[in-house]
Amino acid sequence: MSGLAAPIGEVPDPVFSQEMVGPGVAVKPNGGSAEAVAPVDGTLSTLHPHAFVVSTEDGRAILVHLGIDTVKLEGAGFTLHAAKGDRVRAGQGIVTWNPTEVEEQGYSAVCPVVALEVAKEELADLTEDAQVAAGDPLFAVDS
Repeated sequence: MSGLAAPIGEVPDPVFSQEMVGPGVAVKPNGGSAEAVAPVDGTLSTLHPHAFVVSTEDGRAILVHLGIDTVKLEGAGFTLHAAKGDRVRAGQGIVTWNPTEVEEQGYSAVCPVVALEVAKEELADLTEDAQVAAGDPLFAVDS
């Protein structure tokens, strides 16, 4: 989604900020309605209103988590545009949500984008401290 790309260490949750889930980048979304898009071509292997995982054909998986503790919203304010098991293309809309409304309900809207089961050393070209648009590359995973 569009926003400010930031180091994963700035996520206000130790599970993400300490890279327990994996390395990646945080996106601090711009206000108003936002569309979270597939970061890569692949299959939606996990899909919840607040988070999704796209698995690639080469066995990689990228987690996009919309806000922190937003599971507690039980899907309210999130609109899904795909189903678990769907093949998706990079840039395809997966979830529409409103980060401003999430923050108004007392939750952080920061979005970790994490490479699962990848060592930090395998990430390259991290985008941090820069404005990004939905679909812009945030990092690459070395083979």
